[in-house]
Amino acid sequence: MEEVSRWTDMFGRGLRGTFERIPLEYGRLQEVRLRVGRPVYLRLEDLEYAAGEDGRLLESRRHPGRGRLPGCGQFPGGGQLLESGRLPGCGQAGQAGENRGDFSPRIVTEKDLRETVECMGNYSLYAYEEELRQGFLTVRGGHRVGVAGKVILEHGAVKSIRSISSLNVRFAHQVRGCGEKILPWVTQEGRFLSSLLISPPGGGKTTLLRDLIRLLSDGFETEKGGFVPGVNVGVVDERSEIAACLKGVPQNDLGSRADVLDGCPKALGMMMLVRSMAPAVLAADEIGGEEDLRAVEYAATCGCRLLATIHGRGVGEIRRKPLFERILGERIFERFVILGGERAGQVREIADGTGRILWRRDSAAEEE
Repeated sequence: MEEVSRWTDMFGRGLRGTFERIPLEYGRLQEVRLRVGRPVYLRLEDLEYAAGEDGRLLESRRHPGRGRLPGCGQFPGGGQLLESGRLPGCGQAGQAGENRGDFSPRIVTEKDLRETVECMGNYSLYAYEEELRQGFLTVRGGHRVGVAGKVILEHGAVKSIRSISSLNVRFAHQVRGCGEKILPWVTQEGRFLSSLLISPPGGGKTTLLRDLIRLLSDGFETEKGGFVPGVNVGVVDERSEIAACLKGVPQNDLGSRADVLDGCPKALGMMMLVRSMAPAVLAADEIGGEEDLRAVEYAATCGCRLLATIHGRGVGEIRRKPLFERILGERIFERFVILGGERAGQVREIADGTGRILWRRDSAAEEE
């Protein structure tokens, strides 16, 4: 109950009451979307639900066919109505109702959004102007809130966002321990091997990156019962998604030896950390531009080991990107960790710096 209270506290009073009537396990909550004049939508793992006034949820189906929420136009998918009780997979099973005619969706009002934005900004949005210019807020707990509304321009650049009409709350769930299984593959005699995590968008690479940072920073036990001491890890968190800093303080646990540059462009941040913080490992999310790659090369020549992520489906796809041909040829990355599977964060295969497969999930059922 304490955990539920923490996440509901960021919303205005009316929405808070709605959420507190919904029986769900916080760990399964991925996203809440609020749009003025439209239903409240929640994403629980891979399923989307419309929230009802009475705490029930109507599931949005992905198959063709249309249902209609009263006063809300078309609602995709026939939908399954879940009565009060636990949601499927969350303990006690919910009861499915065939008749959705009595379902009354919780419609978001302008007052709901205004009160929620005030709560999220601690009643001082001026202090969050810089983040708002980028279209999001980071709130206590490390949750990221995407913002849409009237954009105010100044000299062709975004000055602020006013008359906010939509919010997308993405909940930060730190998965401690998810990096432990791959440690034997990305370390050698206690030394971390520069690694590139590859996955499509939403594949869980940032979650895995975050846990590897924590393990390297705090130190970790080996399979043979030994212990590898922690090292200094420099983290460039350009989009505030790794550490989720609030007023400069990481809300996510990155271990006791991590130094974070929050909101800093990756290339600039990597150069700054190498010169000022002497990291043993340098970590960054979603590298890709020419400047990023130059910074990676610079860090490698300075003796730093690299831990980074990139969008892609495998080493072959990365090789076809002209910018990466040089990096791969220089063997800066000694390991490639490719994610993909039914679950976000599931490792599909691990390759060495030449692209040779060292491990593939299909060949090791015990790792699934």
